[in-house]
Amino acid sequence: MPDPAPWLRAAADGALLRVHVVPGARRAGVAGLHGAALRVRVTARPLEGAANRELLRLLARALGLRPGDLELEAGAHGREKRVRVRGLPAETVLERLAAVR
Repeated sequence: MPDPAPWLRAAADGALLRVHVVPGARRAGVAGLHGAALRVRVTARPLEGAANRELLRLLARALGLRPGDLELEAGAHGREKRVRVRGLPAETVLERLAAVR
């Protein structure tokens, strides 16, 4: 049986998200899937980390967390990223992001 959310993995301290970021979009928000990753649009351009900061703020708001509870683990210089979510189990992350998709 295939994984219902291949972009989400449980971790000891919360969850890990696989994210595909679309910088410079007209509107920011979760925009479905891009392959096995969650597609997220951000309005910021990928200059000096602005798109990464907006990504973490946007996901934190969607999850009801502080931006400090999220950490960019991999992909700081590319569109494919791995984001660690602390303090929220993977099942709750799935429920909260399903509500905004």
